[in-house]
Amino acid sequence: MIRLDGEAATKAYGYKLAEAAVPGQVIALIGDLGAGKTTLTKYIAEGLGVTEHVQSPTFTIVREYYSGRLPLYHFDVYRIDDPEEMYEIGYEEYFYGDGLCVVEWADKIEELLPEDTKIIRLSYGGAEEERLAEIED
Repeated sequence: MIRLDGEAATKAYGYKLAEAAVPGQVIALIGDLGAGKTTLTKYIAEGLGVTEHVQSPTFTIVREYYSGRLPLYHFDVYRIDDPEEMYEIGYEEYFYGDGLCVVEWADKIEELLPEDTKIIRLSYGGAEEERLAEIED
């Protein structure tokens, strides 16, 4: 369990994840609304050197960023009702491709995640800005 006690800690953790990222890696983010999934993704992108503005792809399911040291594929599967819908967007090309995939609301498609996915469960901490990150490798 990692305690993220504010924006600076979340940024540092996002940069650490970006530094360790390798092609074909999937990071699954799970947590309630407002738990910090998109914020953490923005800092992973920043740590990769992505220069575009990163925003949640809620209505498009996936956004692609190519300006960093690895391509970043940012998924938000909140609106997915059936994991089969992921086949329509060609998720396998992303998950098993040359970039880093970060998947928000990943619990909705858990059965499609590769075996070696890094799962991060984000939750609220005791203080207003505090979040807790439980990591499963």
